[in-house]
Amino acid sequence: MALTYATSHGHDAARFFGPLVDLYECVYAEPPYEEGPDQVSRFRDGLPGEAVRPGFTLVTVTEGSSLVGATYGWTMSAGNWWSRADAEPPARIRAASKLAVMEWIVHPLRRGEGVGAELMRRLLTGRPERYATLASDSRSRAREIYARNGWRQVGLSVLPWGPPMDLLVLDLGPEPIR
Repeated sequence: MALTYATSHGHDAARFFGPLVDLYECVYAEPPYEEGPDQVSRFRDGLPGEAVRPGFTLVTVTEGSSLVGATYGWTMSAGNWWSRADAEPPARIRAASKLAVMEWIVHPLRRGEGVGAELMRRLLTGRPERYATLASDSRSRAREIYARNGWRQVGLSVLPWGPPMDLLVLDLGPEPIR
């Protein structure tokens, strides 16, 4: 069966929330995360608020009726930065609009097929923001993937409900990614 990629904005993304929560629960049950019902609940409860943020974009990939992977983010406006950051980013990054990538997940049985790379490519392509930023667990496999793909660490964030997270930035350049 073929993979089908779709891009949703704002309230249109709500149709994917149920499967997205299920995929989140599956992915984040694994080490090093080992998240449980409380974290899954926090994620589920936060989705509607995320979807109404400016610039919200959700990219999904399905096979038949099964969600295989997803990534989403929204515009962090110029002048804003992660609220629990240990340090300020370089001034040019803080002064610019940024795509805040909030999740990037692929079903464990579908990793290594290029699905994740295609999801991220679709999320980043044609964005109006100059930079993309995200928080990544330094113990995760994803953190290594980010480093290989040019994301660089500019800070650290400590949330009350999890491990310290590396704050990463990717320069999207003056031209959209193609």
